[in-house]
Amino acid sequence: MRTFASCLKFMKRGLYILLISILFISCSDFQKTLKSEDISAKYTMATELFEAEKWSKSYRLLEQILPKYRGKPQAEKLTFLHAMCSYKMKDYYISSYHFDKFVGLYPQSEKMEEAAFLAAKGYYYNSPVYSKEQKETVDAIEKMQLFVNAHPESQYLEEANAIIKELDFKLEKKAFEIAKQYDIIRDYKASIKSFNNFLFDFPGATLRKEAMFYRFDAAYNLAINSVNYLKKERIEQALGYFEAFKKAYPNSELLGDATVLKEKLEEEQKNIVNTKS
Repeated sequence: MRTFASCLKFMKRGLYILLISILFISCSDFQKTLKSEDISAKYTMATELFEAEKWSKSYRLLEQILPKYRGKPQAEKLTFLHAMCSYKMKDYYISSYHFDKFVGLYPQSEKMEEAAFLAAKGYYYNSPVYSKEQKETVDAIEKMQLFVNAHPESQYLEEANAIIKELDFKLEKKAFEIAKQYDIIRDYKASIKSFNNFLFDFPGATLRKEAMFYRFDAAYNLAINSVNYLKKERIEQALGYFEAFKKAYPNSELLGDATVLKEKLEEEQKNIVNTKS
């Protein structure tokens, strides 16, 4: 007599064989349809595979039949499914191209707004980490901003604005880190210039407080380490940066450190006057 464990093992084995058989038959049907000349069968299977979230297989069939349906009523649906498959497969360069094409071909479609948003979102997904070249990020911001401008009442508006904000911060972070890197390698003149450019280019920056502090810090180091005939002017410039920081952020947690540096500058300023006397 079989034990319960052996019966369970037998059932599992049978289920495994059944699943393998279904998969084999399914793959066999797909390959048969893929090689078939029956456009109607390919249309049916492509849509069924799409609904089953078999994006790659659906995409392959859609690639074959789309030219056959060009100019026909089914073309709009197939063109959207084709683009969506590539999006779901995370081939965002291709999906953005196809969604843009859909928007151009079917500007009155009920799917047009969704296609326009997903086209822009594809650019967003191709944006690299902030430390790399940011051309794709700039392109993504422009693309998403165009969507927002064209669809101010869109259901995707909140998400679109959040994406723009995220991408803007990425550009901001890259510019900030470049300026800070100059400070780390003690190229203080370049650091001050970079932070000035940062503050001009990103007037509402999240990192504005830190940028103003590090600009002052770089100016402090430049002044303290200058030859005597340049110190007076550079100390005055650094003190000006301190006052700007203090005015903008009077309650900042960085103000204490900044004040210590400011007092050292004032002491050095007095020493210069006394030396001349």
